[in-house]
Amino acid sequence: MTRLDRRALFASGAAAALLAATGLSAQAGPRTGGALRIAVPREGDALGVIARRAVSETLTEIGPDGALRAELATAWESDAEARIWTFDLKPGVRFHNGAPLRATDVIAALAHLPHLASAHPVSETRLRLEMARAVPDLPLLLAGDSYLIAPDGHSDLSLASAVGTSCYRVTSAREDRHFRATRVADHHRQGHAGWADVVEIIVIPDPAVRAEALCDGFVGITVLPLAEAIRARGDYRCHPSVDNMQIAFTSQITPPAAISQSATLGDLRIAERWWLAQS
Repeated sequence: MTRLDRRALFASGAAAALLAATGLSAQAGPRTGGALRIAVPREGDALGVIARRAVSETLTEIGPDGALRAELATAWESDAEARIWTFDLKPGVRFHNGAPLRATDVIAALAHLPHLASAHPVSETRLRLEMARAVPDLPLLLAGDSYLIAPDGHSDLSLASAVGTSCYRVTSAREDRHFRATRVADHHRQGHAGWADVVEIIVIPDPAVRAEALCDGFVGITVLPLAEAIRARGDYRCHPSVDNMQIAFTSQITPPAAISQSATLGDLRIAERWWLAQS
């Protein structure tokens, strides 16, 4: 694999394949604490993809089990033609800057949604979308990283200035180099996501150096390492297989016990869903 394929690397079905490849099976629940450090290549904007998903949320999400479920939305419904949709938002959610999540923020974030004819707030926590044609899979589409929700829809800010509602708040970031964030206390998904106290993502362009960073203990997870260097050590887990090593990680890192076999549902959420098995 010569480029970072977001949907393949971070597929919800990837964890299931990883479990089979490494011999992992049913496991204890996630543990809270520690620092999750991830080394990534520069190509494919891996740093930006993982970091923005750690900071911002969408109305819906694809869970690690491959199922569509609510994230910032609590419920949704459409008319019989799947043209008019209403979404209810979780009450009491706030952005990292303290501002409350409002229906108008969501509407602004969806301004570029294909086939959107109009969007209206019904209340502070409810919105109505009218589509130009039937879109029966709209809730699935809104789980994509094109629809991350930021205050007034400003999801195009620099990574260092990014503000969202997700489990991690940015503490420092340099585009295409480094990202660091800390867990938000009393988050609305506490106990369901965001296990590490700190998440760091480091861009290391050379695959050999990424492998070395893992073997020397500087990071716990590395994406697209030099496979030969990892195989020579033999004490690291990998995904999807030893022969096709796209992600390698230490024995202290645990992925979700996903059951989905689909490799086409990208979750992009290593920062939220993986944890340190030992603190």
